[in-house]
Amino acid sequence: MSTLPELRLKKNEDRRLRAGHAWVYSNEVDTKQTPLKEFSVGQWCHVTNSRGRVLGTAYVNPNTLICARLVSRFEKKTLTLKILEQKIQQALKLREKVFSVPCYRLIFGESDALPGLVVDRYYDILVVQITTAGMDNIQNDIIETLSDVINPETILLRNDSSSRELEGLELYSKIVLGSLPDLVELEENNTRFVTSLEKGQKTGWFYDHRLNRQRMQQYVKNKRVLDVFSYVGGWGVQALQAGAKEVTCVDSSAFALDLAQQSAALNNKEKKFSTLEGDAFEVLKSLAEEGEKFDVVILDPPAFVKRRKDLKEGSLAYRRVNRLAMNLIKHEGILVSASCSYHLGREQLLNEIRQASYLANAECQVLEQGHQGPDHPVHPAMKETDYLKSYICHIKHGAKKE
Repeated sequence: MSTLPELRLKKNEDRRLRAGHAWVYSNEVDTKQTPLKEFSVGQWCHVTNSRGRVLGTAYVNPNTLICARLVSRFEKKTLTLKILEQKIQQALKLREKVFSVPCYRLIFGESDALPGLVVDRYYDILVVQITTAGMDNIQNDIIETLSDVINPETILLRNDSSSRELEGLELYSKIVLGSLPDLVELEENNTRFVTSLEKGQKTGWFYDHRLNRQRMQQYVKNKRVLDVFSYVGGWGVQALQAGAKEVTCVDSSAFALDLAQQSAALNNKEKKFSTLEGDAFEVLKSLAEEGEKFDVVILDPPAFVKRRKDLKEGSLAYRRVNRLAMNLIKHEGILVSASCSYHLGREQLLNEIRQASYLANAECQVLEQGHQGPDHPVHPAMKETDYLKSYICHIKHGAKKE
């Protein structure tokens, strides 16, 4: 019998876990029976219901709101090297079923039963991000197992996410295997890119929009395209690859736009490609004042709603940027509008697009709805893993306001 300590829940606080969720909140714990202060950060435990029945094995952080995260629903299974290898092998097998090129998110936290761990793959290079103390405690085991399973040339730890601060962890970035070039290549939807894994945002690339970018390509042939919040040109360069007449990328980072330019050249499309550096809202207003019009405008902004309390202000930002975009779209043009804000639901984003179309005196028809790709699987019991949404809209101008 295992000697793991017990973390007991209050009466009726086990319903969410029994339904498949993997998080325990501190206010759900029976602290009289099992005081949180008696647990060390990252310690393994058995989570039990109020009657002492084991619900699963978890690691604990007594100092955070999410005080425990389940890694198994079996009593004796902590993350031994053997079990860690099994989970990574399972994640790899899933990705290899779906993708022919080894460029994808290999591990997506709770959705791959490895809470607090994200791993992105760029051919023979892995970028690892650990966001919780429990995973941080077994960091060496994670690196060792990834090395055995994948046999990469390079592993970069991008442990610089602000979420680590909530767990009481230091922020840093470090190469733990091999060496890393300044720029690395990847492939997505038959398009080649370069990015910086050390200086780029998060883990260097956003694989989650892969399918949405693929669907976008159906609407851009021989069209003039504006890619707003472009980062390193994931949407814009793929639009060129799909036959766009010309593409302009807008971003506040000169570094990111330079990488986008290099990616356009990598696909022999640099003559049709241009960039505009600046605040996206200001650039959109300036383009409208100059009388510019585009057949397709793509909006893939950073999260305007990072916390629930930001919902009102963030929702207005989505409405505003969509209105500004619609003002630049030709009659019967296309708007691609996305959001990675978990706290802004799919219906709320659609509502902001609807409100924006009213303010822009335009009619809006939703042609397609997008989602995160299969390398970002959704845990069916954890709505927190279902965060990405996008709409492809047909915009017609001149509608009369009733």
